[in-house]
Amino acid sequence: MRNVEFIVESLELKIVNVLAHLDALKAENQRLKLESAAQKEKAEAQRAALDKKEADLEALRIASSMLGSNDDKRASKLKINSLIRDINDCLASLSD
Repeated sequence: MRNVEFIVESLELKIVNVLAHLDALKAENQRLKLESAAQKEKAEAQRAALDKKEADLEALRIASSMLGSNDDKRASKLKINSLIRDINDCLASLSD
């Protein structure tokens, strides 16, 4: 009988340890989910900032080319003409 009591106590102790470990893992999982969400928000903010910087850079390049040499002016004119053609293509596809 003593042997059965020992086995039951041993099993109870192991169950308590497993449950404690489970609780710790759940807490860590929750912490990691929060950290992951924070990192995703940070990455999204950085992506948005990068997109804005790229748009600003493109605007500065266009402005610089308009103020620059004849070659730069020619490149700007070609770019503007290309954009106008793209707009015309879009309008044509919308009217179809």
